[in-house]
This record gives sequence, structure tokens and C-alpha cells, in this order.
Amino acid sequence: MSFAILGIALSAVGKNDKKSHNWKLVWEDTFDKDGSPDSTKWSYIKRSGGCYSYMTNTDKDSYIKEGKLILRAQNNTDPKDTAHFTTGGIQSRGKYSFRYGKIEVRAKLGAGKGTWPAIWLMPEKDQPLYGEIDIMEQLNHDSIIYQTIHSHYTLKLGFKDDPPHSTTVKYNVGKFNIFGLEWYSDRLDLTLNGKCTFSYPKIKTDKPGQWTFDKPYYIILNQALGGWAGTIDPRELPLQMEVDWVKVYQMKN
Repeated sequence: MSFAILGIALSAVGKNDKKSHNWKLVWEDTFDKDGSPDSTKWSYIKRSGGCYSYMTNTDKDSYIKEGKLILRAQNNTDPKDTAHFTTGGIQSRGKYSFRYGKIEVRAKLGAGKGTWPAIWLMPEKDQPLYGEIDIMEQLNHDSIIYQTIHSHYTLKLGFKDDPPHSTTVKYNVGKFNIFGLEWYSDRLDLTLNGKCTFSYPKIKTDKPGQWTFDKPYYIILNQALGGWAGTIDPRELPLQMEVDWVKVYQMKN
């Protein structure tokens, strides 16, 4: 896809601005009740590899306090657990997923060496060709966030610039920001504080897996350590990501 064509796709964002504001709230969590996350909406993320290497599937690191979801990253003091650190994360898989529409998450990020908070979407059901929507990832003490679209087309076939699949944008460090996505049948518009920062279009191509974003996806909120973020400094722990609310909208008829 040429940059000229990409420019047309990006200009379409402006043409659809009026339409894109015509949203109806269909699902939300405002984290008003202290204690564990609402089990009808969320499950704890279980420990595995990658960004889940230090997860704890209890309210030790994922809990609600004073109207905020707290996702902690801290040094591990449990002698029965051999992991050096513990982190928190929740997901809506099996409880809520959606296709197309808009999602916004108001959150404040903690920063430290080796930290990796993220807000992202994955397909509710396993599919042969990969798809992942990273609404927000932040590393270490960076003053930027990463917004990325991953797929078979970008990962396995290596088409990361045709069209561009990622961007970085400065956010308000140490403050609450609204990280979002407007998801249409022909493009994904990533947003920050209500403004479109990046658009990934569906294109015509004979290569497989460029557009795998037509199935329901579930929501993931997690505070990870290590991995892509590199070496962890235990002296900068504990820290946390705070989530004020999550809201999902669909287009009004």
C-alpha cells in the first residue's frame, strides 16, 4: 500500500468525525466497590510466559480501592513463591467481548525501570491467523506510549510498513489519560485523550492475515514487568497502574 493510499485512509478519519461521535454506551466498569474486581466482568490473569511472567491470580495485586482499579507491581515477599516479583492483571475473556465500536480506558500509569503496563484486546475465540490490538503500552520511564496492531500479516509476513502498523505518542506523565480505540469494519483508529493518533486501514492484498479484526475481542488490563521493558530495578518497586473506568460504546442506529 502506498503512502498516498494511506493518506486517503487517514483523511477518512476526518470525514467520519461527525459519525464517530454518535456513540451509545453499552458496557462499563467504574470500579466503585472496594475489594476484588467484579467477577461477572473480569477474571485474574494467570501466570505464564512473556508479559504474564509474574502475574498473581488473586486480589493481592489486582484490587479496587477508593473508586480505582489498582494493578500492582512489587517485590515478592512470599517465601512459597519463587518468583522475584509479582504483578496484577485482569481480562474480560469469556465474560465480555465486542466487535466494532469504541472503547476508552481512563488510567494513570506508574513508571519504573523494567515496567510495562498495557491496555489491549485479543480475539475471544482462537483463530488461525493472529490478531492483537495494543491500545496502550508504556515502558520504563518513557514519556511516550506505543500503539500497535499485530497480525499474521505484520508478524509472520513482516509487512509492518505497508501500511504502518504502529505509532508512538507523548502522554501526560503522572496524570490520568484516556486511552482509546474506535473500531470500524474498514479501519482501527487509536486515540489518546479523545484525539486520533493513528489509523490502521483494511487494504486489498493477496497476502493472508492483514485484516483479522472482524471477530469479537476481549479486554486486557495489566501491569507487567520485564520482557520488552528489559531489566527490572527492584528499588523502584512497588508501583501501580490505576484505572478509573472502562467504557465500551456502539454506534447508534
